[in-house]
Amino acid sequence: MSRSAGILLPVSSLPSRYGIGAFSKEAYAFVDFLVASGQTYWQILPLSLPNHDIAFDSPYQSYSAFAGNPWYIDLDALVDEGVLMREEVDAVDFGTDPEHVDYVKLFALRFPLLRKAYERSRIAENPDYQNFIRDNGWWLNDYALFMALKTFFGDKTWTQWPRDISRRYGFAIDYYNRELYFDIEFHKYLQFKFFEAWYKLKDYANSRHIQIVGDIPIYVNYDSADVWAHPELFQLDENCVQTAMAGCPPDAFSADGQIWGSPLYRWEEHKKTGFGWWMARLWHNFQMCDLLRIDHFRGLDEYFSIPYGSKTAMTGHWEPGPGIALFHQMWENMGYKPVIVEDLGFMTQSVRDLVRATGFPNMKVLQFGFDVNDVAAANDYLPHNIPQHCVVYTGTHDNAPINGWFKDLSDEEKALVRNYFGAADVPESGMHEVLVRAAMMTFAETCIIPLQDYLGMGNEARINEPSHLENNWHWRLPDGLLTDSLCEAIRKTTQRYGRLNWENVH
Repeated sequence: MSRSAGILLPVSSLPSRYGIGAFSKEAYAFVDFLVASGQTYWQILPLSLPNHDIAFDSPYQSYSAFAGNPWYIDLDALVDEGVLMREEVDAVDFGTDPEHVDYVKLFALRFPLLRKAYERSRIAENPDYQNFIRDNGWWLNDYALFMALKTFFGDKTWTQWPRDISRRYGFAIDYYNRELYFDIEFHKYLQFKFFEAWYKLKDYANSRHIQIVGDIPIYVNYDSADVWAHPELFQLDENCVQTAMAGCPPDAFSADGQIWGSPLYRWEEHKKTGFGWWMARLWHNFQMCDLLRIDHFRGLDEYFSIPYGSKTAMTGHWEPGPGIALFHQMWENMGYKPVIVEDLGFMTQSVRDLVRATGFPNMKVLQFGFDVNDVAAANDYLPHNIPQHCVVYTGTHDNAPINGWFKDLSDEEKALVRNYFGAADVPESGMHEVLVRAAMMTFAETCIIPLQDYLGMGNEARINEPSHLENNWHWRLPDGLLTDSLCEAIRKTTQRYGRLNWENVH
């Protein structure tokens, strides 16, 4: 592979007038910015609708492993289409802080506005819509019914619904499909508009030689269409109550470990079907993106099982995952597909062996290279140790931006970083430039930098802090920061270290 570079920015963090980033003119402008700055990749986060009550707005805990987030539908496009009126959109309070997503207002106000668009759309007469619901019925029918039932039963978790529908008795499925017909069609309409808009944006990016790096969470939310429709694939008891939940042991983010709460898979059941559900999920995501980052990859080698109801992850233990068998099935079904392995966290030899067996590049994060308790020059994340077949980052969506990270280091840790880079005289406000250059000059085939690190932002621009439930996933890019001077600076750095996308050089 040739050397390349990209920028990490969630769709939700794009500027917009309507409370959250969307597939709007700002998204197209960001693609143009990537092109002009010589990039090859736009890395995003999962495009799913977060389960607000359960998951604290995390796109890694959603109502569906297949559905897209309707909030990303461009409201201006619906106005241009004639299904919304400008005054209706302008009358909605999407929040007053352009740098902060207000999820409470989005959940309360976005769906009523989109419902008006659906009711005026005459969507049933659209042949493209009919083709969409036919081709996607294998996941769409369950999802749309699930979402309609969630509303009908006052947003209760599906196990709190009447037994006939929570256990999916055939007569109950038929009854609610009739009774909630228009609510179900509303959610199908939203998915049609989501995918219509997403593929248009992706086609635009691809036409300009920008590839999309998607992200697939390893787990799904308990209160989701996936678990409701396929309880046999998850570790539930006879009453559909979780017996164990996902998480991770103590690590750099949390001394007590992390409890994610997601149900764990019954891998033996998945194997009986040739990993059918997982194959469908992978295929679906590969349609949406050009490359796919698999989150928490080490959970496919061994997963951390925490007894349901535990207060900390300290009671957990490791269980064997599917290992290479999952990827043998993928290769048999789909051939080679480009994957980035998220193998961060506690590493074992078996995880390293699985990464090597797949042949996929893994992740190296510079922030993890500097630990006063592990100052050995052999640290895997130090720039001089980073190999060619990997993807290097200054940080990920789970890390603080570089300047915020450096500010919070101890004096001893700051000295360690400064001594390593020979940056004794660099002000704290300039340390992001030091680490961006270091990542760019490594041997790694691909270098992806969070946009906040190019902008020199601090903790105010952090996307997620693992093990902290509040105030995550809210950050948005202020309008006007993607300047020509920033673009030129990124382009020069990208070219200096041999990572320029020559497809866009004229």
